[in-house]
Amino acid sequence: MESVKPDKDLIVDVKPTSVHIALMENHRLIEYNTESSTGENFSVGDVHLGRVKKILPSLNAAFVDIGDKKEAFIHYLDLGLYFNAFDQFVKRLNKNVNPADLYGQIELGTPLPKEGRIEGILTPGQMVIAQIVKEPISTKGSRLTAEISLAGRNVVLLPFAEKVSISQKIGSKEEKRRLETLVKSILPKNYGAIIRTAAEGKNAATLVSEIQSLIQKWESSWQKIAKDKSIQLLFTEYSKTTTVLRDLLNDSFSNIYINDAKVADEARKYISLISPEQEKIVHLYDGKQPIFDHFEVTRQIKGSFGKVVPMRQGAYLVIETTEALNVIDVNSGIRTKTSDQEQNSYEVNRMAAEEIARQLRLRDMGGIVIVDFIDMENIEHRNNLHKYMQDLMEADRAKHNVLPLTKFGLMQITRQRIRPVTEINTMEQCPVCHGTGKIQSSVVIDEEIERRISYFVIEKGLRYITIKTSPILGAYLKRGFFNSYLSKWRKRYKIKLGIEEVTDFTVLQHEMFNEKGEKLE
Repeated sequence: MESVKPDKDLIVDVKPTSVHIALMENHRLIEYNTESSTGENFSVGDVHLGRVKKILPSLNAAFVDIGDKKEAFIHYLDLGLYFNAFDQFVKRLNKNVNPADLYGQIELGTPLPKEGRIEGILTPGQMVIAQIVKEPISTKGSRLTAEISLAGRNVVLLPFAEKVSISQKIGSKEEKRRLETLVKSILPKNYGAIIRTAAEGKNAATLVSEIQSLIQKWESSWQKIAKDKSIQLLFTEYSKTTTVLRDLLNDSFSNIYINDAKVADEARKYISLISPEQEKIVHLYDGKQPIFDHFEVTRQIKGSFGKVVPMRQGAYLVIETTEALNVIDVNSGIRTKTSDQEQNSYEVNRMAAEEIARQLRLRDMGGIVIVDFIDMENIEHRNNLHKYMQDLMEADRAKHNVLPLTKFGLMQITRQRIRPVTEINTMEQCPVCHGTGKIQSSVVIDEEIERRISYFVIEKGLRYITIKTSPILGAYLKRGFFNSYLSKWRKRYKIKLGIEEVTDFTVLQHEMFNEKGEKLE
């Protein structure tokens, strides 16, 4: 029987200072990303011109200032084979030199030896081009590499390199040969590339267009270096939206909904470059309800990021995150589907494995993860659970390793950690009592709302008001079709009065807006 591909929807909520991205699989939240637009982030893939601050001979590494409060770290083995070519380029580049001519003139030279010492290559005050491979986590600064790479959908461009590598997942030798010959013919001098699995079957025009785009991105940084050899950001990875598209876009993507016309246009253009036939899946969302509320993302975030994560039939997970590791405890709760305790434990553990695989991606949990499954005596059950967990983790893009269960029911998972764990405080403070535990009587909430309506109509002359409320308060105000509070206020004040329910609002929270969508104070 042919397996049905899951539907994948990407929901993008663009706000003034941030962009929130939710990846849904069959309407279930499996990945959540936040991108700040304040310019203060130091993200994986960003390329900086940094200054060497301190050499650490004992670690064969150095600290580099890239403009962050915490100094970044680079190891000798992360300098790359042809670091000297990058170094020569930075030192010789200035406003009186043609950057393209200089780039082509530089010889790659001999690769750095693996057993070399960093003090023989770097000195304090030296300017280096470096790329972030791991974001600042806790007290640690960013981890850097000087082996720059620009990732596209089909090709990863490698400046100051000569090798063209091909993904091992492309099985056909003829296809490998075709792609290698094609890419080598496209690349200018001093460029190498990694051909990704997605390039299989792609025509020359697609690859030429992508490689030219990546080269242009790299070369756009040259004028910055020539003009000012100080600490600065040279260029960033694509926005999180397009990065998710680059890594995940495939035939199973159904729709991409974005609530901002500019970002939607950017996504359309990017998809037309990497997968023209899927350009039509991008939709501009212009509904009145907040986009995350409409697609039930907010509700799933609230239910998924707490310390206790409920599952079906009363079972639940308890998740604790520390700096050293993450601990997940599996509890059966009140679930007693069968009198066979061993079988019951096995079923709960399988259900927990599904949720754990989702939680690791959702929270981007990295490092060591210890899972305390419910004890099982049956060795076959333990082996089956290990295999099932490995299968579930196959969809995870982060490098990971799943170890077998111990006799105590503990499973160890290691997962690549390149950014801090996503933590969202799902607890809410009451907007009325402000944490005191005492609130205004709910019986008189309608009187308070009516007083505000009366003020805006009589004193301010408004003829159109929208009330945003929590779903509970909204239902209370709309209760009874002809004799609801909403109907009475419309007749009494002769105004257009709408109500909009917001799941983020607490029980008695409400706000009023005019016809232009401006909040009324």
